[in-house]
Amino acid sequence: MTWSIVARDERTGEIGIAVASRFFACGAAVPYVGANAAVATQAFVNPLWGVEGLARLKAGEAAQAVLEDFRARDGGQALRQSHMMDSHGAFAAHTGDDCTPWCGHLIRSDHSVAGNMLAGPEVIEETSRTFAETQGPLANRLLAAMQAGEAAGGDKRGRQAAGLTIHRGQDYAHLSLRIDDHDDPLTELARLLEVAGERYLMVAETFPTADNFSGTTDRRHIDAAIAAAEDQRRAEGRPSASRATSTEA
Repeated sequence: MTWSIVARDERTGEIGIAVASRFFACGAAVPYVGANAAVATQAFVNPLWGVEGLARLKAGEAAQAVLEDFRARDGGQALRQSHMMDSHGAFAAHTGDDCTPWCGHLIRSDHSVAGNMLAGPEVIEETSRTFAETQGPLANRLLAAMQAGEAAGGDKRGRQAAGLTIHRGQDYAHLSLRIDDHDDPLTELARLLEVAGERYLMVAETFPTADNFSGTTDRRHIDAAIAAAEDQRRAEGRPSASRATSTEA
């Protein structure tokens, strides 16, 4: 199942993974992201590649060394696919010989893409190309990249789930979105990202960090940012993308 992209924003230092699949809740099974490293484990998923891999990468081990150790220890490695980024910014990838075709991976300086059960190699090629050519926040670049991969054929079985996770130098996610069962999961993911931009992302800017345990406790600039975003939407004639119930009379 699945194709995914692991990426680092060289401007901001953000790390993220986006994934899509004709498999339920791939956004829960595939991505493991931390403050300075990330692992995607897919195909015949071994969650321990994510759990142990992320811990070792965060501690400073090289991605290639971790992958080689996993291949040596895992009797099912021929069915596994994984790609990862270590704390030094280096990428490594593995596609087992028994992964369902089309399957494969590619590595670039700031991202890697891997997939199996795909329509063809153009899926990961277009995902990579679009990520490299898209400007803006990492979340938007990752989503655009996945949408391009889907337009190139995506998962050859169809669509069901997607996920997007972004970390900003912390062990908790700055943004984590999942679509577990939907006939157009990437479009629904785009809607959730738009909803996040209406309020959630402003609040997330104030979250405490390892260096600032209290974070920002003054709500005034949060409220101002939310109001400004709402004014802009209204000026552009765009209604809220949220489906939340209204508290207005």
